[in-house]
Amino acid sequence: MRCCAVRSGRAEWLLELTNWLGNLGRWEEALAAIEEAVLIDRRLAEDRPDAFLSALAKSLNNQSNCLGKLGRREEALAAIEEAVLIDRRLAEDWPDAFLPDLAAALVNQSNCLANLQRREEALAAIQQATDICLQFAEDNHPDFRLLDLAKLRHNRSACLADLGRWEEALPAIEHAADIFRRLVEDHPDAFLPDLAVVLSNQSGCLARLQRREEALAASEEAVLIDRRLAEDRPEAFLPDLARSLNNQSMRLGELGRWEEALAAIENAVGIFRQLAGNHPDAFLPSLATSLYNLADALSSLNRDSVALAIREEADAARSGDWHSRTA
Repeated sequence: MRCCAVRSGRAEWLLELTNWLGNLGRWEEALAAIEEAVLIDRRLAEDRPDAFLSALAKSLNNQSNCLGKLGRREEALAAIEEAVLIDRRLAEDWPDAFLPDLAAALVNQSNCLANLQRREEALAAIQQATDICLQFAEDNHPDFRLLDLAKLRHNRSACLADLGRWEEALPAIEHAADIFRRLVEDHPDAFLPDLAVVLSNQSGCLARLQRREEALAASEEAVLIDRRLAEDRPEAFLPDLARSLNNQSMRLGELGRWEEALAAIENAVGIFRQLAGNHPDAFLPSLATSLYNLADALSSLNRDSVALAIREEADAARSGDWHSRTA
């Protein structure tokens, strides 16, 4: 009997709830929902693996995403590694049905490995996912979507960038950006967030290759998109806006436009302070990075005494003492 994605009614409802809460940026509630779904699916899979292993893998995939959003990176990797093992087992028996699921799980595994600085392993996982999808595309053309290709190109570029292979990373991210632009034309609500992320990463690649004006243009487009998204759904998109502003500030600084760089990074720091106050595990590292960038911008404008105080706050955020320091 072929394994399928059928699950209990409650588990299905919990999965939908997780997706809705995640779209609203309410990751702690989303995690609670998906953890209950994992428990249900695991119990069902123990009794009837042929029927419920696939459902368990999907729940674990979602659990990993939620854990990652909350900064719980080791746990996120453990969850997605279990999902990969299940999908690999299923794909061996039913490749047409489960190779796409395996590829998707490998993409998430790659992201988790990259977040833990395990860069060579992250690149190997995304390369395996790419090979699977390209082979699947040859055999099943209608089932292979542009979105799959865009995500693979994006993730591969990120892995190459982490390894300092910028000349290889740039064409991959440019290809991903081109695909997402085409997708945004027909479905802006669905794909604008992806395009903004890709543009920010494209900006980083261009900057590393000393193409600074192009890097700034890409970062500014990402900020415009994220600002629009954050106005409509702040809980979901304020973190992305803060990251885009941080990126924009660095690109302005590289061009010597320090007053503009300062304005952008002050905006980013304000957002990250708010987010870190509510979710320190997830956002203190980002706050620390943005504070160091703020200090650099202040120093470049000869405001050294203010920069020193900001660096002390950044040190506290990096060490985890930020809450006690700001209380």
